[in-house]
Amino acid sequence: METQTRWIELDGAVNVRDLGGLATTDGRTTRYGRVLRADNLQDLTPADIANLTGTRNLRDVIDLRSGPEVRLEGPGPLTRASGVTIHHLSLFLEANHATDIDLDKILPWQSRQQSESAQERSVGHYLGYLHERADSIIAALRVIAYGSGAAIVHCAAGKDRTGVVCALALETAGATRDAVIADYAQTGERLDAVLGRLRSSDTYAADLDSRPNDSHHPHAAIMDTFLATIDEEHGGALPWLSRHGWNTHDTTALRLRLVGLPS
Repeated sequence: METQTRWIELDGAVNVRDLGGLATTDGRTTRYGRVLRADNLQDLTPADIANLTGTRNLRDVIDLRSGPEVRLEGPGPLTRASGVTIHHLSLFLEANHATDIDLDKILPWQSRQQSESAQERSVGHYLGYLHERADSIIAALRVIAYGSGAAIVHCAAGKDRTGVVCALALETAGATRDAVIADYAQTGERLDAVLGRLRSSDTYAADLDSRPNDSHHPHAAIMDTFLATIDEEHGGALPWLSRHGWNTHDTTALRLRLVGLPS
């Protein structure tokens, strides 16, 4: 896994990386320049936008934040970028009138010791995304599958909601389980910087200040357990997707985008 080239250094976001370079079950690797994952994109600079929309051909933004988060944070700079489409696909059930946010759902946290119950807490949140918003997950994966340029998937930290959508995309595309889990855990390298950014926003600061940074760590065991639970309860990511409207054409398109034609 080419960790040195997967990270994308921007001034206005700290947890941005390319989903290229990940091992697949048929001995290949995922393609660079197709899907990026990120934390909050509210602070992107003009140079960042030029990098993303020019150099990296960004065309689709998959914003997994809740409606209240988007309203509280206001329109981000990519909403004004020419040729970029914003797809707001919250992973929570929401009332249209809601104006507050539940940080416990948005940034699931664990204990310092990462006890079994704490791990189950995060896995439960991730399974909740599947239960509550299968429609948003299917829509997000179709944006990735059928896009004409690069897509970027993001939420607040780029860890939990983004981690789930990216994991399902990678599983469907044929990435190895070890590669999917390692990509999820890689956010841990930037966790302090991610939480530092979120603490600078009134939207997230108060709740984060009450918890230590390491209580948000993306332990590999969390994603391992989440995917194993999908295997046990649904037969895997692809059968779960199929039960919610995903079809063979979607799978083919996603695999072509992320891996390419078989050799």
